[in-house]
Amino acid sequence: MALFDLPLAQLRDYRLDRPEPSGFDEFWDGTLATARRLALPPKLHEVRTPLSGITTYDVTFTGYAGQPIRAWLNRPSGVAGPLPVAVEFIGYGGGRGLPIDWLIWASAGYAHLVMDTRGQGGSWRAGDTPDPDEHGAGPSTPGFLTRGVLSPETFYYRRLITDAVRAVETAAELPGVDASRLVVTGRSQGGALALAAGGLAPDRVSAVVSGVPFLCDIRRAVTITDSNPFHEVVRFLRANPLAAERTLDTLDHVDAVHFARRITAPAILSAALMDDVCPPSGAFAAYHAIPGDNKHIEVYEWDGHEGGRSWFDVTALEFVDDRLS
Repeated sequence: MALFDLPLAQLRDYRLDRPEPSGFDEFWDGTLATARRLALPPKLHEVRTPLSGITTYDVTFTGYAGQPIRAWLNRPSGVAGPLPVAVEFIGYGGGRGLPIDWLIWASAGYAHLVMDTRGQGGSWRAGDTPDPDEHGAGPSTPGFLTRGVLSPETFYYRRLITDAVRAVETAAELPGVDASRLVVTGRSQGGALALAAGGLAPDRVSAVVSGVPFLCDIRRAVTITDSNPFHEVVRFLRANPLAAERTLDTLDHVDAVHFARRITAPAILSAALMDDVCPPSGAFAAYHAIPGDNKHIEVYEWDGHEGGRSWFDVTALEFVDDRLS
């Protein structure tokens, strides 16, 4: 994909000037309050793996509406004392897979909670958490971005973002972790969930890592790229043109730029200038929305949605270690 978004000089000044939806805080406060009221203690049991340096637990915690969500917890074996903890969210279409898929943070000395993604895990990495059908409503195009999109109350991402916040709250209460050093991290969809969790649970989160984040400046993104997942919205509105305003209002309720405005922790983001899946203007809009100066954005001029690959992993670990130490 060639350069298609704004030039880098303009991206460095690009901001989202559209206000958040009316009642945004009340919507999310009420959603999270219900999830917390229905929450149950997490269940952990150790599982055997071939990884001699990592101890793994299969975790089940309660997310949206008290529904069970699966996760992996990887810890470096034989390390005494409370560990900093990283909560990771997964990209679009993927599930939690196997414990061996998640070694970077535990290898760096962190407890690492990897949240499964409800209803996903059928595209590139398997998942184990269903999304109960009774919470969806109305028509949708294949994918997840238009499931229940005619109302914020029925929208799929209301459930997934709630799961992400509950994963943070669960991680903070796990035995053997230092809750004062809690990182949220992810790429693409996972990067959007990291921004959302950082903004909705600012008292819990100590650092945010968001690589090439999805769900940023959604109204612009759906007009400048023909790639999925954003193109799912275009196909849906072609079939349902009278639902455009309702659809866009729902999407505004999950735009990660609005969550970024509420982040108080140090944050590092990445943007790739040839990324037609999550356009770089969205990443810059989220970056500029984060208050204060304790933030950084890595720019990969020649990358698409891979967004820096291992180069970004190294930079993000160094950024977080510097802030948490």
